[in-house]
Amino acid sequence: MPIKEKTVLMDGVSIDRALVRISHQILEKNTDDAEDICLLGIKTRGEFLAERIADNIENIIGVRPSVSSLDITEFRDDIAAPGQATNDQLPGIPFPVEGKTVILCDDVIYTGRSARAAMEAVIRTGRPARIQFFALIDRGHRELPIRPDYIGKNVPTSRSEIISVCLPETDGEYCVKLGERE
Repeated sequence: MPIKEKTVLMDGVSIDRALVRISHQILEKNTDDAEDICLLGIKTRGEFLAERIADNIENIIGVRPSVSSLDITEFRDDIAAPGQATNDQLPGIPFPVEGKTVILCDDVIYTGRSARAAMEAVIRTGRPARIQFFALIDRGHRELPIRPDYIGKNVPTSRSEIISVCLPETDGEYCVKLGERE
């Protein structure tokens, strides 16, 4: 489906500024247990955003939180039939989440279904003390009662519009674009 680009909402400098702000907000909200923070980036772009936040936190407090990617494919209710994920399909998180503050990181929150799937994946691996959620862009149109704890930018959109987060690792450019289906 072709997409017609309308505008660039954030350039790389704006994204970096938002990620530094979010990193400070995470530390402010979790002052008592900053060493127990771990970041799980929802594949694909969320994993790179999680790495950037981990770098920022390390620059701020001198301690790098545990960080990993999280594949939620088996936990999606809009792709696979519900309940299909089995114990042998648990996400490969290389550190324990038990008793930790798990911060899920994603590029865009739209319906909330990815965040729900990510929470289910984490809970299947252990019992964190708390789960928090970061989305670089919140575009509205929620289908589930889920909202991010940390938001880089709110961008009200129509359902026909598309938000594209472009990262150097995946797209060769660093920006957030607003487009429309043609």
